[in-house]
Amino acid sequence: MTALDRPGLDYLEVQGLTVEFDGFKAVDSVDLTLLQGRLHFLIGPNGAGKTTLVDALTGLVGGTGRARYHDTDLLSQKAHQIVRLGIGRTFQTATVFEELTVLQNLDIAGGVHRKAWRMLGARKGVPSYVEHALETVGLSALRNRPAGILAHGQKQWLEIGMLLVQDAKVMFLDETVAGMSAEERDQTGELLKRIGRERTIVVIEHDMDFVRTYADVVTVMHAGKVLMEGTVAQVQANPQVQEVYLGRRVEHALEGGHLA
Repeated sequence: MTALDRPGLDYLEVQGLTVEFDGFKAVDSVDLTLLQGRLHFLIGPNGAGKTTLVDALTGLVGGTGRARYHDTDLLSQKAHQIVRLGIGRTFQTATVFEELTVLQNLDIAGGVHRKAWRMLGARKGVPSYVEHALETVGLSALRNRPAGILAHGQKQWLEIGMLLVQDAKVMFLDETVAGMSAEERDQTGELLKRIGRERTIVVIEHDMDFVRTYADVVTVMHAGKVLMEGTVAQVQANPQVQEVYLGRRVEHALEGGHLA
């Protein structure tokens, strides 16, 4: 089913995306349809091209092909222009302002969509969209705490909150649950399910137990290409995927382990 078969839903259509470094194709002719309302996971071994793919879609590296979102080709846009289109991302290491409070981090992130002259004036209270983000990511009680002393999982939730106040309709999350406790992983999964109904969420992930529990769609990448796409069950049963991951290793991983 293509995005055009689901009228009214937001989507990002990637066609023939290629990223090349000195003759090496880190991403090689990738086609993807990323559809609103689905938790879409990218998996694959280190070096498969997952992060480079996201880098190209968010303007951090150049690429060829096409990535259409709201009639705009993302590959022709600068990173700040892509943010203003409503596309945001997180990184493997949380990039919050550690010396500032949770509230201040969210307020700064929300400035992406405020006019420059308005940012110069004094603020009157906490904007409603900041309050909503605090509540959504479960950090209301920690609003005045410096971000640097938050627990690891809480920093990741703050980053997701920073995307919410930017009104990001497409979110790329890079190994969001890495280093989290089992409880934090479950809370993160439920958070993504809640906010994903009205957004397009793509998660790069190695924690296969998390993928198995929360993925609607899984795209397997290998050597810069899409090896297959489908449900977790379809991925687990695919002979090509099993071969890439050395026999039954992928089956074991999808039953609760991790994929390096």
